[in-house]
Amino acid sequence: MLTPTEEALAEAPPPTRGGGALRYVLTKIGGGLISFALVIVLGFLLFRALPGDVVATMFRGRPATAEMIANLKHQYGLDLPLWQQFVNYLGDLSRGDLGDSYVYRVPVLQKIGERFWPTVLLVGVSTLISVALGLWLGTRSGWRRGSRFDRISTGVALALWSTPTFWLGMLLLAATTGLFPTAGIVYSDTPPDFLSQALDIAHHMVLPTITMVAVTYAQYQLVMRSSLIEEMGADYLTTARAKGLRDDEVRRKHAVPNALLPTVTLVFLHIGFVIAGAISVETVFSWPGLGRLTYDALRVGDLPLLQGTFVVLAGAVIVMNVLADLLYRVLDPRVRAS
Repeated sequence: MLTPTEEALAEAPPPTRGGGALRYVLTKIGGGLISFALVIVLGFLLFRALPGDVVATMFRGRPATAEMIANLKHQYGLDLPLWQQFVNYLGDLSRGDLGDSYVYRVPVLQKIGERFWPTVLLVGVSTLISVALGLWLGTRSGWRRGSRFDRISTGVALALWSTPTFWLGMLLLAATTGLFPTAGIVYSDTPPDFLSQALDIAHHMVLPTITMVAVTYAQYQLVMRSSLIEEMGADYLTTARAKGLRDDEVRRKHAVPNALLPTVTLVFLHIGFVIAGAISVETVFSWPGLGRLTYDALRVGDLPLLQGTFVVLAGAVIVMNVLADLLYRVLDPRVRAS
């Protein structure tokens, strides 16, 4: 027999979850669009606040008269009032035009497209290895909390997580002199067939990939370890053991799937930051990606290229944050019920 409360709940119409889900999605996407708009404004103002004259920097090491500098400023529209430059920038951006690079003399979008895939390759491979390694170590150390393996692996993870990426990269360069390539993505004399190119790229990727993995896997390990330790005291694990399940089955089928939720969402949140953080790794190893392109543009004062790479890298962070929020709702029933 049902209690009065249970009868009332049974007679109540089911909640309309469609409207709540749509509102949640629109809210997150709207927040992402607002963040992207702020990025556009910040990117425009930030690089114009840098000290020095952008056009004069282009003539570094070469004689240039005041008239030549003035002509170039007029050509690039840098002699216009700041508000008018911003209006022109928004107009070009609305058409998908990021301007032309001052140094490379090609559209910024074309240059970003050339450097986009090396960064995606490096970040993608590094992320896959980092996630696999972090989840495996986090599961083992969490399940064996307090063991020698847990103390050593957690200590190493904390040390690597605290290590500056560029410093670790330079250490690897010094320690592996002659063993691996230290610059570029492929040798100029590599045969053009697919296998030779793939092996050459893989050889060039060893050091930058190790550097990125060493710094990023630790976060996944520590979060997975913490989540698993929290799950180990749950009642459903005690029930599973009481049913006669082996310890390995309890961990694999019950504890780990529930502990994965924070780590999975962290992966999406972290991908955007890994892409943006690839600047130091690509600079140290001269990897021809977006990070190295950003560094080169900053060094020579290429304003359109700086704005373009900033918008792309910051946009990647925002997109991944929105995807992480949406994925969290899909994976966690507590968020769907709210």
